[in-house]
Amino acid sequence: MTDHASTQKIHGHCALCIARCGTIATVEGGRFTRLDPDPSHPTGQAICAKGRAAPELVYHPDRLTRPLRRTRPKGDSDPGWVPISWDEALDLTATAMQRIKAQYGARAVAFSMASASTTAIGDSAVFVQRLRNAFGTPNLYGSIDVCGWGRAFATQYTFGVGIVAIGGGQGAMADIANAGCLILWGYNPSFSRLTHATAIADALQRGMKLIVIDPRKVGLGAKADVWLRVRPGSDGALALGLANLMIRNGWYDRKFIQAWSNGPLLVRNDTGRLLSAHDLGQDSGDEGARRYFAWHETEARLVAYDAAAGHHEADASSLALEGEYRIATPQGEVICRPAFELYAALCRTYPPEAVEATCWIPPDQLEAAARLIWHARPVSYYAWSGHEQHANTTQTARAMSLLYALTGSFDGPGGNVLLPGVPTRPIVGNDLPGAKGMAPALGMSDRPLGLARWNFVGGRELYEAMLESKPYPVRGLIGFGANMLMSQADGIYGRKALASLDFYAHLDMFMTPTAALADVVLPVASAFEREALRVGFEISAEAQSLVQLRPAVVPPPGQARPDASIIFDLAGRLGFAAEFWNGDIDAAYRQQLEPSGVTLEQLRAHPEGVRVPLKTQHAKHAQADAAGFTRGFATPSRRVELYSETLLEHGYAPLPDFVDPTGAPGSLRDPKARFPLLLTCAKPTLFLQSQNRALASLRKRSMFPEVEMHPEAARERQISQGDWVSITTADGSVRACARFNETLDPRVVVGQHGWWQGCAELDAPGYDPFGPMGANYNLLIDPTVADPVSRTASYRANMCEIRAAGVS
Repeated sequence: MTDHASTQKIHGHCALCIARCGTIATVEGGRFTRLDPDPSHPTGQAICAKGRAAPELVYHPDRLTRPLRRTRPKGDSDPGWVPISWDEALDLTATAMQRIKAQYGARAVAFSMASASTTAIGDSAVFVQRLRNAFGTPNLYGSIDVCGWGRAFATQYTFGVGIVAIGGGQGAMADIANAGCLILWGYNPSFSRLTHATAIADALQRGMKLIVIDPRKVGLGAKADVWLRVRPGSDGALALGLANLMIRNGWYDRKFIQAWSNGPLLVRNDTGRLLSAHDLGQDSGDEGARRYFAWHETEARLVAYDAAAGHHEADASSLALEGEYRIATPQGEVICRPAFELYAALCRTYPPEAVEATCWIPPDQLEAAARLIWHARPVSYYAWSGHEQHANTTQTARAMSLLYALTGSFDGPGGNVLLPGVPTRPIVGNDLPGAKGMAPALGMSDRPLGLARWNFVGGRELYEAMLESKPYPVRGLIGFGANMLMSQADGIYGRKALASLDFYAHLDMFMTPTAALADVVLPVASAFEREALRVGFEISAEAQSLVQLRPAVVPPPGQARPDASIIFDLAGRLGFAAEFWNGDIDAAYRQQLEPSGVTLEQLRAHPEGVRVPLKTQHAKHAQADAAGFTRGFATPSRRVELYSETLLEHGYAPLPDFVDPTGAPGSLRDPKARFPLLLTCAKPTLFLQSQNRALASLRKRSMFPEVEMHPEAARERQISQGDWVSITTADGSVRACARFNETLDPRVVVGQHGWWQGCAELDAPGYDPFGPMGANYNLLIDPTVADPVSRTASYRANMCEIRAAGVS
C-alpha cells in the first residue's frame, strides 16, 4: 500500500469471478474510486468492465446494510422486513438449525453456496464447507450441476482427475505458453477469463494454432485457425467424429494408449466386463478381480495386467489394440476385444457425413480440425459451460476427454498440466466428528456416481426434498449467496420449495429473488471490503507460486460483515467454537499456511503477494509411488479409462455414445413444427450471471435482455432488429429484444439468463422472475430432461419458437 497525501494505491486481486485478476485499487480521501490491472501480478494483464465497475458495486444504494427478519408470511407480496441486531439474527439462525437437527437429523439442514466461478464466494468457501462438516450435513448445493460437472467431475471417470482446472488448483490447466495447438470448447475467455485471453493472444503471436468450438463466432473465434460452428448439444458426437478421423488416419499416440490407457485390456463380448483372473479360474478375491488381460500381438498369448501395481507382464508396445480373440475359460470359450477396439468401433459410427448431419459441421472443416490437433501437437484444451449445460453432459465430457487422450499430451509440456501448488494444510474439516458417518447426500440412491458422490446436491434434488421429502426431508437452508431461483430450471417450483421451509437464512449483498424468500437476511461485505487469503492463481506454474492476502480496500457499509466473520460467529453459537479456532480467523489462516513457510506478517507487509518457488514435474503418472509401483492415474485400473467399468456397473454406457439432448431432432428439419428453432444461451460480457444489472455503467451498454437470431430467421417471422419478441418452449414463455447475428446458423437462437434486476439510475426496468412477461430464461427449461448421472438440465439445447411481442 502506498500513501500520497490522501490517495492510496492498494495491491490485491479482483475476486468477482474465477479469473482473480491482479489489481491496484485507488482510494481517494477514504473513498474507493477506481480499479486498475496490476501488470506485476501473474493474472494482472487486464481487467474487464465488471472489475472496473467495482466502486459502483461497493457504493450502490441498494446494498443490504443491516440484518433483516421477515414478519409476514412467505406468500405475502410484502415480506414485512424489519431490521434486527446481529446477535438476534445469528441466535435465530443457530436455534433454528439446532431445532431442525434435533427433529430430523443434521441432513435436514442444507447449505447453498454461489458458484465460485462467477462470484467472490471463493474467499470463504473453505469455511462454508468446514461449517457444513462440523454440523454434519452432507447436503451442499454449490451450482455444480449447472457449472463444473462436465469438466471437473465427469472427466474423473477417464483420468481420475478433472482434466480441466476449475479453481483452487483442482484439475489440469492448459499450458498455453507451450501449446502447439489449443482447443477452446464452449469457452470464450474474452468474456470469462481475460488472463486466458491475453495468454492466448501472446501464444498466437508465436505461432500457436487455435481451434474454437462454439455455435457463435465471438471473441477469439475470429482469430481461430479453425472455427467449428457446432450444433448446440452435439459436442459429444463431434468429439467422436474427430476421434474417428484421428484413429482412421493413425493420428494418435499409440504408445501412450498402449502404456497408459486401459485400451489394450480385453473386454468380454457377452458381459461387457474386462476379462479378469476370475474368468480364467486363476485365483479368487479382490486380487483376482483386479487382475486383467491384454493380448500379446507377436507371441499370440494373454498378458496379465495387475491393476493394483499398475503393471503389465510384457512391454506395453507389444499389446494389441485391435482385433477379436477367442479365449478359453472354465465356463467355455469367450470372445473378447481390446477396449480400444470397442472405442474405435463406436467412433466409426460417426464418419464425416454423420457428423455433418448431427453437428452441422462440413467434412472439410472436421478434417482440418483433426489434422491440426495431430500435426500441431502438443495439444491443450479448455472447456467451459458451453459443453456441459446439457442433458448429456457426462458422456459428452467423457467423449472429449477420450479424444484428448489420443493426443498423448496430458500432463506434458504444452498439454493440460497438473500444476504444482504451494503446500498448505487442509482446513475444510473432513476430519471433524460431524463429517464422519455423515448420512448419504440427496441423490445418492438414484445417482451414486453423480454430485452426491462428492457430497454436493443439485437444485432439483434439493427442491424435491423440501417439497416432497424425497428421499428424506430438508427443512432448513443456510444460503451463501446462491440465487437459485435465477440459476436453476423451474423457478416456480423452486419458489414453492423455498417457501415451504421451516427456516431459511440467506447471506447476500442485494435482495435477490431467492433472498426474498428467506426468514432472515444477513448483509455481507463485498470482496473489496474484506481481507482474504489466496494460495495460487491456477493460470500457470508462475501464478501458482503466488500467495496473497488481499487487503480490504474500504470498510463495508453499515453493519455488513465478511462471510467468514459471520460463519465463525454462527459456528460459536452452534457449539463449534473450538473447531473454528475460537473465532480467530487469523489462527485459521496460520494453520493453513504453516507448511508453506509463509507467514501472515509477511503477507500483510507485502499485499502484492509472496512467491514460493515451485517446480513443475510432467508425466507424473510415470513416476513411482511410495510402494515402488508406477503411480499411474487415480482410476480403478490406474490407467486412463477409455472403457469405464465403473459406469457399466451402475447401469451406464461404458463408452461415451452420443444422445441428442433436444429430444426432437426432427423439428430442426421441419419449418412447420411447433418449435422449429434450437434455443441455446451464452454468457454476456457485462454481467456475472444474475448480477450487475443494477450498475449504471454496465447496464447502459446492455439495457434489455436480448435473443440473438439470424436475420433470415427474423425475416421469416417479420421481426426487425430491436423488436420485443416472445421466446416460447413447451415449458414456458419469456420476452427479450431481438438482435441479429449473421454468424449464427439460421436454425439457432441464443438467449441470456439472469435478468431480474432493475437500474433506477437509468430508469431501466426489472423483470418478473416467475411470469411470461418477464425475462427469466430458465423458465423455458424442462428440469425433467436431464443428464442421467449429474441430473444437469438441458439449459443450452431446447426447441423453441420466437414471435414478435409488440412494444414493452
